[in-house]
Amino acid sequence: MSNQSISVGIDDIAIHFPRLYMDMKDFAEMRKANYDKLNKGLGLKAMSIPDVHEDTATMGAMAVMRLIDRNGLDPNNIGRMYLGTESALDGAKPTATYIIDMLTQRYSERYGEDCFQNCDVVDMTFACIGAVDALNTTLDWVAHGTDDDNRIGIVVFADNAKYDLNSSGEYTQGAGGGAILCTRNPRLIEIRDCWGVSTTPAHDFFKPRRSVSIRSVISHVVDLARETGANLKEGIVERMVKHLPQSTVRKLGIFSHGEESVKIYRDEPVFDGQFSNRCYQIAVRQAFHNFVKKAEKRDRYSEGDAKFTQQWSRIIMHLPYAYQAKRMFPAVFHHDRKDTDMWSAVVEQIGEMPAKPEVETEESMEAWQNEMDAYRRAISKTPEYIEFHKAKIEKGQRASSLIGNQYTGSIFLALMSTFESDLEDNSNLDNETIGLCGYGSGAKAKVFEGKVSPKWREVTSRWMLFERLAGRVAIDAKVYESLHKGTQKESVIEPQGEFILQEIGDEGVDEGARRYKWVSA
Repeated sequence: MSNQSISVGIDDIAIHFPRLYMDMKDFAEMRKANYDKLNKGLGLKAMSIPDVHEDTATMGAMAVMRLIDRNGLDPNNIGRMYLGTESALDGAKPTATYIIDMLTQRYSERYGEDCFQNCDVVDMTFACIGAVDALNTTLDWVAHGTDDDNRIGIVVFADNAKYDLNSSGEYTQGAGGGAILCTRNPRLIEIRDCWGVSTTPAHDFFKPRRSVSIRSVISHVVDLARETGANLKEGIVERMVKHLPQSTVRKLGIFSHGEESVKIYRDEPVFDGQFSNRCYQIAVRQAFHNFVKKAEKRDRYSEGDAKFTQQWSRIIMHLPYAYQAKRMFPAVFHHDRKDTDMWSAVVEQIGEMPAKPEVETEESMEAWQNEMDAYRRAISKTPEYIEFHKAKIEKGQRASSLIGNQYTGSIFLALMSTFESDLEDNSNLDNETIGLCGYGSGAKAKVFEGKVSPKWREVTSRWMLFERLAGRVAIDAKVYESLHKGTQKESVIEPQGEFILQEIGDEGVDEGARRYKWVSA
């Protein structure tokens, strides 16, 4: 049997989100922001917030556990578990190994202490598209297995989308983990082996290894001491720096190797929101164009066929905030529909696309980009696009409104949101084709498609995504800021029936080692 004839895809998806959330009305009041702009303009209703005992690994492990239990999987038969994340817990040790550690604790009594020993695990990082990359390679792995080994793979996504307090990205925060069961003959959606890709290096969003000098650290400590009333002499910073090579601080502390600065890592990113939006638009449009070219070569598309945005019953997008797709997809909509009769009606309303400047200077290109942004906004307000968005995209943003950004998991949350909403509406998606558009800053996009299985209702009916979201606990501004700053020492909700971060080693060869345990209900 050739690999091209093998049906592979997503058999089931499980998601875990923190039990804590902050209502966007309370957030707006705390930051003196316009709630209508956050809610009606961006689609935000709530953001998930991890408790003290939760991190990337616990959220991922909880999702995998849900997937294993719901499907009665034997861990010994899971051959691959790839994690897509941009919230890794270590610079070398994969976060996926922590997930395996927790799962082994949970299942070793029933399936043996080595039940995950032959499972291949790794972290994959490319900002928000890491889990799509993990899905891409895991499906290839499943497809290339033999009929005898019946390969089963799990793609995990887990992230904590955390931004600086009072920053322009703070309102898009969110958190959660998920697990995707990849098999042959999937019950949810078959993913076809045709992937459009666009990669262009960009600094639109990144998490650099920042450097802090010894002099800066000492200066801040001295300033703090003076603020508290200490009477310190002038020149104290210079004397302390000069004395440092002979001090026990140098010999035993964080500067013990003689360096003049120390590298630090923070979860909060450096980002340019407007530039990132443009990178998103360009990357998805280019990946879509690449997808169409590849589809033509594979006889998936020929002249006279309906455009892909017409063929796809639903379109699933990466959603850093709920209405991101509503704002970003007009670029693809224009690209795909510009040669159709329908586009003439759009042009009558908003005119032709702005012409690119003949002389490309920094100033002329910036002006043109602004004109293009305005043109895309105009497209999004036409009846043609509004109808298109409502029919094909809107259902995917419903869960995002209640959780916030999940980074690598946002596209799969949108997929779950769509399926569960269609189940509630009694829609018939049997054998329909769905388009999926993933994006990761840095920047890369992937466009692919899937065929919905007639068994999708059976799978979706067990998720209870929106029912579970309704059972969360709201927190106030004080608790939110203490969790964000790390000053909250005790869990807001006592852990029950979940994995928790028990401790982090603080010295010697144990420094930074994270240990987890299961807490019974």
